[in-house]
Amino acid sequence: MNKNRPLSPHLQVYRLPLTGLISITHRMTGVLLSLGLLLFSYMLSMLSSGEPAYRSLQTLIDRPLIQVVFWGFVYALFFHLCHGIRHLIWDCGSSFERDTMNGYAVLELLASIALTAAIFFIF
Repeated sequence: MNKNRPLSPHLQVYRLPLTGLISITHRMTGVLLSLGLLLFSYMLSMLSSGEPAYRSLQTLIDRPLIQVVFWGFVYALFFHLCHGIRHLIWDCGSSFERDTMNGYAVLELLASIALTAAIFFIF
């Protein structure tokens, strides 16, 4: 065996680039949005079931943990939207340089946070 051959980096040493982390997060938010859509459909069915179901839904929504889940859903929606816009830019055949991709990744994160904060302060 050749002792001078390079070894692959160990998983504890290897660090994903920002664009890789953003890509994985985009896929995770897609799955979470699908699950959130099921929860939203359930909430709509409770609303249409009458006043007792509406009151129990209101009690559930007022819990702090449910509020965190709700705002996480809103953030996931905006993050997924911003990354989708980035993919549209890529589909046009531009912005494949490393610095540009990293810049867009940071812009995407900031835009999704800003949009979530804007909705938070409006409501």
